[in-house]
Amino acid sequence: MKLYHGSNVIVDKPRVIESVRALDFGSGYYTTTNKKQAMDFASKVMTRTKTNSQFVSVYEIDLDKAKQELDVLQFSSASRSWLDFVMQNRRGKYAGKLHDVIISPVANDDVYTTLQLYEQHILNKEQTLSALKIKKLYDKIVFCNAKALASLTFIESFDPRSIKL
Repeated sequence: MKLYHGSNVIVDKPRVIESVRALDFGSGYYTTTNKKQAMDFASKVMTRTKTNSQFVSVYEIDLDKAKQELDVLQFSSASRSWLDFVMQNRRGKYAGKLHDVIISPVANDDVYTTLQLYEQHILNKEQTLSALKIKKLYDKIVFCNAKALASLTFIESFDPRSIKL
C-alpha cells in the first residue's frame, strides 16, 4: 500500500515529533492513502511556514504485516468512540492505552468545522455524529513511535505543484 505525507520538506527518514498543538490522534507521524489530501496539506504547511517549498513524501507499507506485528487502533467510521478519542486528544486529555499505529477517518476542513461546533457545545454528540455521516471523510494512518515507523519504506518525493490531478 502507498502512503503520502505532505510537508515543506522531503521526509525520507520520518520520525515522531512532539507537537505543540493538540492533534486529533495525538503525537505521531501522519500519513494518508489520499494523494490529493497530502498535496493539499503540503500547500498549507508551505503557507504556514512562509516558505516556498512543498513536498509529498511517498512510502510503501505492508499493512497486513504491520497489523500482525504492531498494536493498531483502527476506527472504520466516525463513531462515538472515534469522537471521544479525537476530542480527548484535541483537549490534551487522552490518558488511554498508547498504540503503535492509528488508522482512522480524519477531518477535512468541512469536518473540522463540525468538530469545532461540538467543542463549543453548539452541537451535541448525536447531532455531531449525524452531521459527520453525510461528510466525505478521508483517512489518516498515524505512526506513533519508532517501532511503527520502521514498517514504512520511503519510495520518493515530489513537488505537488508539478502534478496535475
